[in-house]
Amino acid sequence: MLVKDIMTRATKSIRPDTRLQEAAALMCLNRFTTLPITDENDKLIGILAERDVLSYLFPKVGEFMHSGAAKVDFESYELDYKKVLPLKAIDLMTKNVISVSSETPLLKAVATMAKGNLRRIPVVDDGKLVGIVSLGDIHRAIFLKSFASG
Repeated sequence: MLVKDIMTRATKSIRPDTRLQEAAALMCLNRFTTLPITDENDKLIGILAERDVLSYLFPKVGEFMHSGAAKVDFESYELDYKKVLPLKAIDLMTKNVISVSSETPLLKAVATMAKGNLRRIPVVDDGKLVGIVSLGDIHRAIFLKSFASG
């Protein structure tokens, strides 16, 4: 089975100049953990993950080690979420995106996702975003195939 057999084709993407307030709203309202970022030709140029936004806000490991977790004021970090909202997707996006093609075998996609510690991965053909596939999509497809044949 190939990625193209199970991928979600109707993907939401944003542009690099999309304000994070809009991106965060899109993520929260649709329960997306990532948003692909494309240019005007639908070429994948980056990805914005919830983790990118949160890691921008919260203290780095070095800050914990230096001052100790007990001295970090986590509530003030939460209140600082407002400082992220005027930023644009390009400010926090991951530029070196791991992706697969629509012709990638499912288990190779799983291996790629495991190596990158990813739960979902963009599907790119000829540089253009054509879909997205998640671990859940792959698990469901393999389970249903096994159930149907057994």
